[in-house]
Amino acid sequence: MGHDGQMHAQPGLGADPDTPVKSGQGLDHGAGSSASGNLPSTSFRSRRSALSNAQRQTWERLWPRFGMMALPQSPPAQSVPPGPVDAQAWFGRDAPVVLEIGSGSGTSTLAMAQLEPHINVIAVEIYRRGLAQLLCALEREKVDNIRLIRGNAVTVLEHLIAPGSLHGVRVFFPDPWPKARHHKRRLLQPATFALIADRLRPGGVVHAATDHSGYAEHIADSGDGQPGLVRVDPGTEPLPISVWRPTTKYETKAQHEGSSVTELIWKKRS
Repeated sequence: MGHDGQMHAQPGLGADPDTPVKSGQGLDHGAGSSASGNLPSTSFRSRRSALSNAQRQTWERLWPRFGMMALPQSPPAQSVPPGPVDAQAWFGRDAPVVLEIGSGSGTSTLAMAQLEPHINVIAVEIYRRGLAQLLCALEREKVDNIRLIRGNAVTVLEHLIAPGSLHGVRVFFPDPWPKARHHKRRLLQPATFALIADRLRPGGVVHAATDHSGYAEHIADSGDGQPGLVRVDPGTEPLPISVWRPTTKYETKAQHEGSSVTELIWKKRS
């Protein structure tokens, strides 16, 4: 975030894949916070993981085209003027846009994008190794309808996504922060749902999934409490995006350990 308090998106810049991200970076939401309420201060844990040589080479070749950094920039005079991402220019076409928050290594992101080649998918992830794995998969599978942002999800929603621009938002297995003193760090809070609802176009979809029962209740209450959203059953009405998703290795492991997955879907009121 520049000294003027705005986030600056720079496609292809700051692309060093081993640049660490501290948990406090990019989270001073400035004036946007008061409009959305008490947004979570952070929703990710610190990790460090080096890239393999192959991943680094792929990153260096593909990041300028497919990637964007949403991290603090200085000095402000050298920053790109603040404003929402121009998805049509970035993807090279005008198509519905879906934002996936916390894409991890991109297993679900890739499979769902392949299922819906007519959808433009923006995957947001803070961890460089997961983004590098997805970049490698994009090249291997020759997929062109995914773009990547490295940054914090709330910051991206506030500063890089225009109101009424999204056909869907996907949040699969966000960190449940199970200890009570850490609940304020959970991503899906009432204020975050209000922000998501503002960025959705009428009829747009929020699709969340979690295997933590306590967090499932919290997510359900937060989403149901947002007046702009209404819970839907995907089997009873058409939706603008698919709500099918693949079963990941993480999810399979959780199910074997006795955890059940809760799927929650809302649509923005017209």
